[in-house]
Amino acid sequence: MKVAFLQRGGADAVRPLVWRDVASSRRLRALITNDDGIDSPGLWALAAVARDAGLDVTVAAPHVDASGVGGSVLAVREAGRVRLHPRELPGLDGVPAYAVEGHPAFITHAASRGWMDPGPDVVLSGANVGANVGRAVLHSGTVGAALTAGLHGMRALAVSLDCPWEPVDAPHWETLAHVVPAVLDLLLAAEDGTVLNLNVPDREPAALRELREARLARFGAVRVRIDHRSGDDGEALHMGEAELTGPPEPGTDIALLADGHPTLTRLATIAEHPGVLPVTAVASGT
Repeated sequence: MKVAFLQRGGADAVRPLVWRDVASSRRLRALITNDDGIDSPGLWALAAVARDAGLDVTVAAPHVDASGVGGSVLAVREAGRVRLHPRELPGLDGVPAYAVEGHPAFITHAASRGWMDPGPDVVLSGANVGANVGRAVLHSGTVGAALTAGLHGMRALAVSLDCPWEPVDAPHWETLAHVVPAVLDLLLAAEDGTVLNLNVPDREPAALRELREARLARFGAVRVRIDHRSGDDGEALHMGEAELTGPPEPGTDIALLADGHPTLTRLATIAEHPGVLPVTAVASGT
């Protein structure tokens, strides 16, 4: 299926963002996806920020919550087809939007493999409910979509708001508009395939500290404990969350985020690491 990309015109048109390889005669095409699903306010907020920055936006997100699926390209297939459900999203009049019966990385993969023709120039994934920090970002569907975009040579940004999974108060989605545009400038000036991971504190814009580049913590902010239990209805694995104890390691994304800094980390996709065999074995062909 091909998507017709809509462009705004008239006196209120936004000046297009451009970079060195894109002609100034068109606006950049942005795919907005996530892993929390099409009905997440974080998705709507990120799409609005991208639209207001001048990007030509299309939203495509899982039809249900797909958190924790990493880079999975699983989709619900019926006779070789994956169903799309056109949607109208709050505050995004005129923006094409689809609920897709597939995981976030599948959506990115499909967009770059013919579904969207021409394909996206940039992929924005999020904004996630809860931070994606540490090396545990490997498991994030939000990050998985961005890394898949990088594999296809697209620039990509994963965005997360550091709010609880079940927030007591309304998350500060409006804070994204005060952080994301500057990071977009960095991303669009970077080389093809660049993937950035942005985490934003869940606080009012006036309470934010400066944006900081951060290294990944050794794991993540939350760990899952899994217990094997038996009952009248059979055996099952029960999962619970346990926050890490002790102070976070200084300079990591977890520590800086806790101090009120939005954090930015460039992520590397999967690659080989030569040197597993001794040099003599390689030279002799054994």
